Amino acid sequence: MSRLLITGASLQGERTADVLVVDGTIAEIGAGLDASGAEVVDADGLVALPGLVDLHTHLREPGREDAETVLSGSRAAAVGGYTAVLAMANTNPVTDTAEAAERVWSLGQAAGVVDVHPVGSVTKGLAGEELSEIGLMARSKARVRVFSDDGRCVGNARVMRRALEYVKAFGGVISQHSQDTDLAGSTSCCHEGELSGRLGLPGWPGVAEDVIVARDVMLARHTGSRVHVAHVSTAGSVEVVRWAKSQGIAVTAEVTPHHLLLTTDLLAGYDPTFKVNPPLRPAEDVEALRGALADGTIDAVATDHAPHARHDKEHAFVDAAFGMLGLETAVQVVAQVMVESGLMGWADVARVMSTTPAAIAGLDGQGQGLVVGAPANLTLVDPSADVTVDRADSVSLSRNNPYHGRTFGAAVRATFLRGRATVLDGKLV
Repeated sequence: MSRLLITGASLQGERTADVLVVDGTIAEIGAGLDASGAEVVDADGLVALPGLVDLHTHLREPGREDAETVLSGSRAAAVGGYTAVLAMANTNPVTDTAEAAERVWSLGQAAGVVDVHPVGSVTKGLAGEELSEIGLMARSKARVRVFSDDGRCVGNARVMRRALEYVKAFGGVISQHSQDTDLAGSTSCCHEGELSGRLGLPGWPGVAEDVIVARDVMLARHTGSRVHVAHVSTAGSVEVVRWAKSQGIAVTAEVTPHHLLLTTDLLAGYDPTFKVNPPLRPAEDVEALRGALADGTIDAVATDHAPHARHDKEHAFVDAAFGMLGLETAVQVVAQVMVESGLMGWADVARVMSTTPAAIAGLDGQGQGLVVGAPANLTLVDPSADVTVDRADSVSLSRNNPYHGRTFGAAVRATFLRGRATVLDGKLV
């Protein structure tokens, strides 16, 4: 019998208590618990959260193991406080069959650092034309419940409708990368606005996102199925999601840490580290996203962790790959933007980064909260840290970290997967 005692933790920032874990399950919560035979972790001054769940991670394996692998990405996730991640389907080959989904799931099982749940593609080869093996993936060992062509939008309304109808039968959800390609254009690389014009960079307008969100919530209402809006980045999309929820439409939405903090002004230096899809937006969009996360219009924070090898990023801005790292810094960004500002408390962080993402993805063993009988998936955060990000310290194989040189006031100190420490004192075990 294994025993772990976490002492003096602030449970979601609300009350201080000890947490006793026996054989991977939370057995008791209270003051002065018996430490006999237990490994003791002193959590004085630390906030205990349920293990974080990321709805949107790119692990790159198979196909781009030079940028990330399931193992390296899992380690980066654990350092960031995560105990479960959903691996996006835009690998090579694409996760569009049961066999491909089971391969990613098996790689996650072998790594054993976090629970890795593959996301299945909506269409074969991400081509947007023919549905992938949705039913077979759902019935596979991987038990796929989230489907997305992320990186590309399911632009054909008929295909999107059929996908929504298909997943309804087993409670699945379609996660949409909302980007009207006709409005966005094929060469655009940033937000369309005064700055893009001054820099001579082709941009795409926020409405290219808004119109797809509007279409998809209407399709969700028509089908009675669930749609999830990935990486919301505009005030217009927030308005659509808020309206849809008021109508009882089954829509959920996520926002990335970088869209909560970074603005399009960072493009002035032409640094391709800040090239991301959807693009960084103006301050007014960022403020709308923060408010929507605080009031529940946006349900979850998801990293859209997108590692890239140096040779894919070190180009002129227009030619560089889209994407930035996010797993190792998500808690730090959310703490600064939402907690330190007073917009949210730590219990809210637990909701948007653990319990709600787990519920959206249908993960039975994750996001159950800090309660007796729940799996001991736990994260300990120092809310008074003083940490300056250095890209050289990244656990990820890639170094496209947009927060290099920034100082944050929070840091993950420990992560436990079913009672087993994966991170202690901020370092991998």
